[in-house]
Amino acid sequence: MRLQGKRALITGAARGIGFEFARAYIAEGAVVTLADVNGAALAAAVADLGPQARAQVIDVTDQASIDAGFAAAIADMGGLDILINNAALFQAGPVVDITRATYDLLFAVNVAGTLFCLQAAARHMMANGGGKIINMASQAGRRGEGLVAVYCATKAAVISLTQSAGLDLIKHGINVNAIAPGVVDGAHWDGVDAEFAKYENRPLGEKKRLVGAAVPIGRMATAQDLTGMAIFLATAEADYIVAQTFGVDGGNWMA
Repeated sequence: MRLQGKRALITGAARGIGFEFARAYIAEGAVVTLADVNGAALAAAVADLGPQARAQVIDVTDQASIDAGFAAAIADMGGLDILINNAALFQAGPVVDITRATYDLLFAVNVAGTLFCLQAAARHMMANGGGKIINMASQAGRRGEGLVAVYCATKAAVISLTQSAGLDLIKHGINVNAIAPGVVDGAHWDGVDAEFAKYENRPLGEKKRLVGAAVPIGRMATAQDLTGMAIFLATAEADYIVAQTFGVDGGNWMA
């Protein structure tokens, strides 16, 4: 019960990694607002998690939605101690095929969404004694990939934003850090595999198999492999950790 009495908001939480974070936080005693743009999936997720879970529809590309959603969640929970910025999109393709629409969408969700949700949480936390903000970066933010230029750039921006926000907000008692997963199995990676199959002329499933086999630990991660770091960074044990990005990737990247 390391998060007993804490109140958390997790974006992109209707499924996948965000949902598993919510489950893990609730098991540690927290009350959690799951935020997502998909209201139907969100309702099903909250029903699965029980009375410590709340639902809040938030579109992280819409400032009015962020403002209203955070205000409603904070009022419902009676405060906000922890934010996990998890909402993100992935698209792949050759550099010469990148469109402004793709670029704008990925930066709107992955970078602007992270920034302005962080801002909404920080404003409340500054007035209420501090808190913890955890951004979801990626190993893709540590180095480039030929078919993933825009996504890699967005996650590099998240790492940089974590550093700057962490340095700015720690004086208010707000610890900002990030988690950089490697390759995480699940519905998300099935979509990634399909994109690589198209651009690399591979059969479905082959890219996923090869990527998993190349991880030094010998397999892809599960969402549950990330929950320990997400819990730790939200506890008092991490009070002296500021502006850092932690790889939880089975050894794929050595910082």
